Amino acid sequence: MLKTSMGLGFLRIAMALVLFGSIFWQITDRVAHNLFRPTEYFTYFTITSCLLTGLALVLSGLRVLRNQEETKFLTLFRLTMAASMVIVGVIYNALLADAAPDPRDVGYDWPVLPNLLMHTYMPILVFLEWLLTRTAVPLKLKSAFWVLVYPLSWLAFAITRGFITGWWAYWFIDPQYGFATMAQWILTIAAFFVVLAVGLLPAQKAIAKLGK
Repeated sequence: MLKTSMGLGFLRIAMALVLFGSIFWQITDRVAHNLFRPTEYFTYFTITSCLLTGLALVLSGLRVLRNQEETKFLTLFRLTMAASMVIVGVIYNALLADAAPDPRDVGYDWPVLPNLLMHTYMPILVFLEWLLTRTAVPLKLKSAFWVLVYPLSWLAFAITRGFITGWWAYWFIDPQYGFATMAQWILTIAAFFVVLAVGLLPAQKAIAKLGK
């Protein structure tokens, strides 16, 4: 069990810097190859999730370093981002890792390390960090449904943008594969979010009791 200590505060900030640094690395590499499309890049769920997770880690890390208790909102924010990063890792490695590249990017290879950090290593670390740290504010199971606010907001934006521009961040929300398929994936991922959040809350409490 990780204790609420100076070390935890620095760990969270270090994790945030890894996320921010990975995004910066990708952006600078694409800019160098004249392939950076910011309005598309910042639409990806991975990128928004990494940015928000980094923010949650910085805010919670600073509160630890200042010896301040975490607010309920911040605890819920961290829960949301822990679930989101697990989704990022699972969906990418299960559905997207071997997907065909954008035709505009043929011949271009993403830098390997930042891609691995954002899609594999950091989701694991964020998941473990949530499980192994006590939260000052206990959350009830019904709080788990609040984790849907972020992914559903992203989804509404991504789909609206897709219909306006014709560009879709991910194939499983592209209506060209059928609205039934689109709805099926949306409902499946939303359910996965809730199941994750509902599971993360008691799992964290159980581990906290073992650490006493």
